[in-house]
Amino acid sequence: MSKDKKRQNLIGKVVSTKMDSTVSVLVTRVVSHPVYKKRMKKYKKYLSHISTVRPKDGDIVKIVSTKPISKNKRWRVSEILQESKILG
Repeated sequence: MSKDKKRQNLIGKVVSTKMDSTVSVLVTRVVSHPVYKKRMKKYKKYLSHISTVRPKDGDIVKIVSTKPISKNKRWRVSEILQESKILG
């Protein structure tokens, strides 16, 4: 991958690690309502490829866009920003 190309970055929480080389990442955005101007949270889940970094459920991760890997996978986990605090 060349350094010149800008990739889209998103930050989200891992909600599922049940697949072999894929995790599901929930990304939250805060947007203003067009009429009432109240701030609302919008959520979207992205399927993201994992190769070197192995996140667990609840981790906060950074994902970057990449060329399509499968039908729904267009993202790759680049780094873990915060480990989850699982009591057990």
